[in-house]
Amino acid sequence: MKLSSFGDNLRCVVIGSSGGIGAALLEHLIESPQVTRVHTLSRSGRSHPSPKVSNLTFDFTDEESLVAAAQALQEVGPFDLILVATGLLQGEGISPEKNMRALTSDGLAKSFESNVIGPAMSAKYLVPLLRRDSKAVFATLSARVGSISDNRLGGWYAYRASKAALNMILKTLSIEVGRRFKNQLIIGLHPGTVDTNLSKPFQGNVPEGKLFTPEYSAGKLLEVVDGLSAADSGNLYDWAGERIEF
Repeated sequence: MKLSSFGDNLRCVVIGSSGGIGAALLEHLIESPQVTRVHTLSRSGRSHPSPKVSNLTFDFTDEESLVAAAQALQEVGPFDLILVATGLLQGEGISPEKNMRALTSDGLAKSFESNVIGPAMSAKYLVPLLRRDSKAVFATLSARVGSISDNRLGGWYAYRASKAALNMILKTLSIEVGRRFKNQLIIGLHPGTVDTNLSKPFQGNVPEGKLFTPEYSAGKLLEVVDGLSAADSGNLYDWAGERIEF
């Protein structure tokens, strides 16, 4: 993959590299001759055999862990691309709600912790590590169902609300960053429906040809990132590069 809008000797960070999309993003970056180093951050701290990869164990819901990771990364930055490839839809005792009666405080809390607080606090500590002299991107996985204007089916209260909140975090941060650093982009990415553990219980309703492999989705997302400019900061884009209205 050619990242035409970036230079060479790229330094990247992938948060959530042990997940399906995160692992696929990592492989694409490793294969790129433009990428010199990829720092992976995950709870598992799973190692990778590539000499391009450095692994860090961290928990982005633990601020002390984030501070320690940021301090370690500061020594080897600045970075051209920081990708947050995390998300929680079901599991850990929760599942998407079909109606308001199914809504629980535990489900809301877990969804917001994983889908909002973790990425937001990651941005707090890692966006300052982006390079400032040329294009640099902080991107996190979001979702089309977080679009208020696109919500026509209802349900999925906690997940929808948490992704909508994440989109607002990204928009607000993009305004703040854009006032000082014209080369930095803050964006959300909708990967489509990907064949990962997150989507498995819901794949039966996916139209033919619309269930993507992690490798395909990750490649398309990197193409989208490559095609964006500073004027696109603060927005949510799907895997095909189409802007999704909030």
